[in-house]
Amino acid sequence: MPRARQQPPSGENTQAAIEEFLRDHGAGQLPHPGGTLLEHLLRVQRLLAEWGAGAALQTAGLCHATYGTDGFATTLLPLTERATLVALIGESAEALVYLYASCDRATVYPRIDGTAAVAFRDRFTGREHHPSPAGLRAFLEITAANELDVLAHNADLAEQHGPGLYGFLKRAGSLLSPAAQDAVDRQLAHLP
Repeated sequence: MPRARQQPPSGENTQAAIEEFLRDHGAGQLPHPGGTLLEHLLRVQRLLAEWGAGAALQTAGLCHATYGTDGFATTLLPLTERATLVALIGESAEALVYLYASCDRATVYPRIDGTAAVAFRDRFTGREHHPSPAGLRAFLEITAANELDVLAHNADLAEQHGPGLYGFLKRAGSLLSPAAQDAVDRQLAHLP
């Protein structure tokens, strides 16, 4: 008899289970601008919610650092255990977490030009692919929420990287939601 695909829990149970998973994997102990990694992840999720993101994108924002990122090398879960995260948050949200984590920023960021046809280099495999327009938009929403939160909690990073980040996120144009675009302008436009 074939096994039924495991579906993630729903609603508040999902949120509690994800937060427990993140705590169990050290996110509550890892220092990060503004406190701990877990506090940062929760703020990213809240920002995405404020911007009107759907549940899968909010969940991906909460878990975006699970496999580490090009800017945050610490991993909470090895890639060999992706099935664990899929079982917890579902395939759609996990695919966004992987897309975010796999981004080779030095290659991909300069290619962002406001069009949805971006060659995306996977830093884990070295392969290039073109994410769907929806996937690219989700990636950019997570990127904006993540970076805005980091810079809001670290003045030195804001001064050093804010202007470049502003230029990058402005190039994304309408790939970012209007709410994210407004947040980028409010927080970064005044930086020299």
